[in-house]
Amino acid sequence: MKVSTKGRYGLTIMIELAKNYGEGPISLKSIATTHNLSEHYLEQLIAPLRNSGFVKSVRGAYGGYILADEPSKITAGDIIRTLEGPISPVEGLENEAPPQRELWIRIRDAVRNVLDHTTIEDLANHTEEGESDAYMFYI
Repeated sequence: MKVSTKGRYGLTIMIELAKNYGEGPISLKSIATTHNLSEHYLEQLIAPLRNSGFVKSVRGAYGGYILADEPSKITAGDIIRTLEGPISPVEGLENEAPPQRELWIRIRDAVRNVLDHTTIEDLANHTEEGESDAYMFYI
């Protein structure tokens, strides 16, 4: 299974909205600028996310987009399915020989499990190795 730029950039939008959850709307222009992405392309991606009920638009001079629900209730799987379609490593599983079919099903289920148990909140709170202050001692 290969996730296209639709899925990758869609996750980028959702992570940025999650980082600012409860702080008001964010414009696609600011997300595009921060990540050096095409604003026009992000506009194409936000429509299915809005239609699926994951984001809400806010009109006005200080408008933009906000998450429609808490970041902990939206999974990466929700976003990938909305933008990419069903999660499957191969097409036509029914035509495969039993050993291969079993392999593809196990791979599909493992990918689904990871995507469906990773929330947008998890992704927004992720820190790079070494960034954490878990070993920082304060006196």
